[in-house]
Amino acid sequence: MAGTLQTLILTPPSTQTLSFRHRRPYFPSNHALFYNPSITFNHDRSFPRPIRALERFGQSDGNGDKVDRVSGSESGLSWTKPLLNFASNNFLPLALLGGVAVGLANPSLGCLADRYYLSKFSTFGIFIISGLTLRSGDIGAAAEAWPVGVFGLVSILMITPYFSRAILQMQLHPQEFVTGLAMFSCMPTTLSSGVALTHLAGGNSALALAMTVISNMLGILIVPFSISKFIADGVGVSVPTKQLFRSLVLTLLIPLILGKVLRESFKGLGDFVDQNRKLFSRLSALFLGLVPWIQVSRSRSLLLRVKPAVFLVAIGMGALLHLVLLAFNILATKSLSAVSGGNKSIFSKKENASALVLVASQKTLPVMVAVVEQLGGAFGESGLLVLPCVAAHLNQIIMDSFLVNFWLPKDLSSVNAKVN
Repeated sequence: MAGTLQTLILTPPSTQTLSFRHRRPYFPSNHALFYNPSITFNHDRSFPRPIRALERFGQSDGNGDKVDRVSGSESGLSWTKPLLNFASNNFLPLALLGGVAVGLANPSLGCLADRYYLSKFSTFGIFIISGLTLRSGDIGAAAEAWPVGVFGLVSILMITPYFSRAILQMQLHPQEFVTGLAMFSCMPTTLSSGVALTHLAGGNSALALAMTVISNMLGILIVPFSISKFIADGVGVSVPTKQLFRSLVLTLLIPLILGKVLRESFKGLGDFVDQNRKLFSRLSALFLGLVPWIQVSRSRSLLLRVKPAVFLVAIGMGALLHLVLLAFNILATKSLSAVSGGNKSIFSKKENASALVLVASQKTLPVMVAVVEQLGGAFGESGLLVLPCVAAHLNQIIMDSFLVNFWLPKDLSSVNAKVN
């Protein structure tokens, strides 16, 4: 069989016309020699390499036919490819979970990094990268859907922080879990997840990016007042709003502007960043992964005293918060569409609606971490405040991924109906 296979591959095509069962010529493709619906071929692999493997490792049996043998090194490494693909596609969640795991396993390095303020440098690096990857043309492309963007900003910065009051009514021990989730609800939207998921869902990516950038820039101005109004009053702690505002400007806004200035000042730099956006995204994920590593290392002794059932309740509260935000933004989008023209409304367009729902329902972790750092323990142990927010951040990405996968079949069926 292997000799026949090699002959089919290496023999040049004959000039004679061959007869097949279905009277239809069949030409072997670069990916498979025979069609079998039960076999899935790897489209990333070409045939020259297997040919060499057959020639090098094949041995003849008694009939003169060669017996197939696969290189031991290739078969030994084949199992690593799915793992590498999984790690590449889930780099951010793995970085966050890895930071938590390392902090729990060996807190000494995390405590040493905290002593030298590494978390502040990592936050600075995250927003430098955000500025470097910010493209002005994408923001301008969202101008047509500005009413949707305006409502998205209002929902992110003005309306959803009110849900923090309901969260503060919960009683858990430690109470920092509840306070951290309440603070999380006051944050602006995620820096990259919302835009990426909007793109996958076929939504208005430019609108999603505009809401992301503007909400995070305005959030630096608004979050201190939201924390003071919604959280500090409920916890009974006074927040130095001016000092927090100044600190957020220094650690978030200035590096964001600096990265954008560097991008616009050096044209080659902007092209390099655009060509290597995946690399910069992973670098930003690594910076973000340093945060739970340091915070968990600092609070390891307290975390080990927390009952697993209590932490599971905190995780469930974070998931419930995201479901409530999704439901609110979906209902608000449908209501605004009904009162502003129905099917002709700009809110009724699937591209705009998906961008609004996804972006306005997510909350960012880096700004939350920066706020906790600047508060200096005013609301409790920082590690206990951040840990449920890490879980909530991962939950919202996973849940929205399922939501996007739920939307896609409907979009494909509607497109096929239009074509037919």
